[in-house]
Amino acid sequence: MICPYLTYNGDCEQALKHYGEVLGAKIDMIMRYGEAPPEMPSAPEHKDRIMHVRFSIDGSVMMASDSPPEYYQGKPHGISVSLQIADPAEAERKFNALLEGGAITMPFGQTFWSKGFGMGVDRFGIPWMINSPADGYEA
Repeated sequence: MICPYLTYNGDCEQALKHYGEVLGAKIDMIMRYGEAPPEMPSAPEHKDRIMHVRFSIDGSVMMASDSPPEYYQGKPHGISVSLQIADPAEAERKFNALLEGGAITMPFGQTFWSKGFGMGVDRFGIPWMINSPADGYEA
């Protein structure tokens, strides 16, 4: 199984709340830095940050965490989370809600392979592709 692992710079919880509201993401398991055993100390100011979370969107599993500041590598490059939605109206609605406050790199619209497709980066720095596949081009 391939499972995307997203890293955030202290705003993982806000991202998960946003994904829950606009994509129906459900948290399956969550662990905070403050729950780590004593032999794995973390900075007291990070105790409420997310050390690891497993969540799902329409049955697809994803994982994420707030990276410790010294390990955070910045916003992802060269990869996008791709979401396939059969209904183009629903895909466009989710695209607009997901990318609110972020940056649209390709506006949502019809293409030869889709009833609707768009790309952008959400306000948390995660790149997304939303696709409503045309007949014969299912993902």
